[in-house]
Amino acid sequence: MNGEVINNQLNFKEMNNEKIVNGLNDLLAKNYDSERGYQHAAKESNSPLLTSFYRGHSSRRNAFGHEIKDLISECGGTPKKGTSILGDIHNAWIDVKTAFSSDKEEALLEAVETGEEACLKDYDAFLKMEDLPANIVRTISRQRNQVAGALNKVEMYEEQH
Repeated sequence: MNGEVINNQLNFKEMNNEKIVNGLNDLLAKNYDSERGYQHAAKESNSPLLTSFYRGHSSRRNAFGHEIKDLISECGGTPKKGTSILGDIHNAWIDVKTAFSSDKEEALLEAVETGEEACLKDYDAFLKMEDLPANIVRTISRQRNQVAGALNKVEMYEEQH
């Protein structure tokens, strides 16, 4: 009987770890997407202020990715590589939108805002998972709050633009 309870607990832990690893890999892909999107926006922007903002957040997303990779490894998982298909489509849409926009900077800010809103939703959904270890909650919550801060700053730049 005790052996059965222990096996059930181990199976639950393995299933939960797999769920956590999958969720972290989704966030990792989202950060790859964001990093690349910010790099693209930095190349397209003519504003020194916005270019600096985009580069800084691209670098931050790279750092987030490394933190998430460490969390995945701690859970016994393997970090996935590459961007998501939706992120690739979003970046292609930025090209089209900025090419035909009369206000390139506004179009870039709107695209970044859309990406950040989607990223924030993914972070929020992940944090709603049950039985997340405290170290993962701390790291992902901190990252989520920084994404929210970036979104607020983008909205502020849009209002000023």
